[in-house]
Amino acid sequence: MKKVVLLTGASAGIGEATAILLHTAGYTVYAAARRVDRMKHLKKEGIQILKLDVSEEESMQTAVSTILQREGQIDVLINNAGYGSYGAMEDVPIEEAKYQFEVNIFGLARLTQLVLPHMRSRRQGKIINVSSIGGSFGEPHGVWYHASKYAVEGLSDSLRMELKQFNIDVVIIKPGAINTEWMGIARDNLLQVSKNTAYAGLAQKHAEVYSKLNGKGSHPNVIAKAILKACKARKPKTRYIVGDKACLIMGMRRILSDKMFDRMMLSQLK
Repeated sequence: MKKVVLLTGASAGIGEATAILLHTAGYTVYAAARRVDRMKHLKKEGIQILKLDVSEEESMQTAVSTILQREGQIDVLINNAGYGSYGAMEDVPIEEAKYQFEVNIFGLARLTQLVLPHMRSRRQGKIINVSSIGGSFGEPHGVWYHASKYAVEGLSDSLRMELKQFNIDVVIIKPGAINTEWMGIARDNLLQVSKNTAYAGLAQKHAEVYSKLNGKGSHPNVIAKAILKACKARKPKTRYIVGDKACLIMGMRRILSDKMFDRMMLSQLK
């Protein structure tokens, strides 16, 4: 019997690449996102598509119940939906900060809550949370994004121990620089929020760096392959660090002091 996957954030980038790769590998994939119109090509490939907004309770409940009614099981939940809210902390409205957490952490947590009773009853399953190497360090103007990814890491590490007794794996995927629309969106958000404030100078330099990096980085397939590896593994790793410069930056974070790492990050914005 084919294993059934619920994948969020599937309309572009990492999610889109993962949906295609898992479908090709023989999984029954339910690709979920708000922008259903951007997933029509996935449907033509034989991938199931669902409208899902991880910031709306009813939307999440409907998605999970739909899959269980059709398939009778959910073997893997891949929490990939997310975005980067950028701007100096002083400039970002708290409502926007709350929405960043609503999408990147609370939506992830609630969807996990909804699938866990089913997984526990079968005493098997995998929860795969797409975090970021940014869940292990900070950067200027990324306060709320990095805070949300730190939260994903802490949630996942704690949940992994809770669910071990039910034979449910919890896996963290930590991408480095990936060639998706994420970089351009983060740059535009940064300029919109902080280009005319006390933080304008550094924000402009940061935006220029993001402009140079936009369109570069590893192909999303690199992350999709790591997710497939975690899906297939009988004993998956707790973390998969993959993508352009991911291992290099994580290595630097381990060996440098906080202040040395700060200096290294700020030196990129001169």
